[in-house]
Amino acid sequence: MEAIREMLEQESGEARSPAQGARRASGAGDRWPFDEPPDPEVPEKPKRRSFTAEYKQRIVAEADACKEPGEIGALLRREGIYSSNLSKWRQQQRSGDLEGLAPRKRGPEPDPTVPFKKQVAALERENETLRKELAKARTIIDVQKKVSGLLGATTEPEGEESS
Repeated sequence: MEAIREMLEQESGEARSPAQGARRASGAGDRWPFDEPPDPEVPEKPKRRSFTAEYKQRIVAEADACKEPGEIGALLRREGIYSSNLSKWRQQQRSGDLEGLAPRKRGPEPDPTVPFKKQVAALERENETLRKELAKARTIIDVQKKVSGLLGATTEPEGEESS
């Protein structure tokens, strides 16, 4: 290795470090990678790919038609999909899940009783509020009766007079 380095120094007439030769070869020259400020633009988050049922069926059919070694790999590279996708689609097709080849929404299955649960919870909150208001109204009525009793006011209707 030293001998090669000495030969290169003699040919060029200057001493070079291996890093300098690599920078010149890559075209970077003497530029430091952090000389330019970073781009402040935040890249948009990529969206998850979804495949239609027709596309999945077409790819499975094309893969089944491949006879030569390497044809399936070329198909997958051309389409930009993974072999795990192909095997999962084949499994779904074998199990008879043609609707299973259609893209599904991610996450847990929605609970069909949720709207009723929400309605029941709202009605229970409303019932509790009304119970509290009724208790306040009864307390106020009791206080009014006691105050009128202390002041000597009668609560009898005006048409009837006591003798």
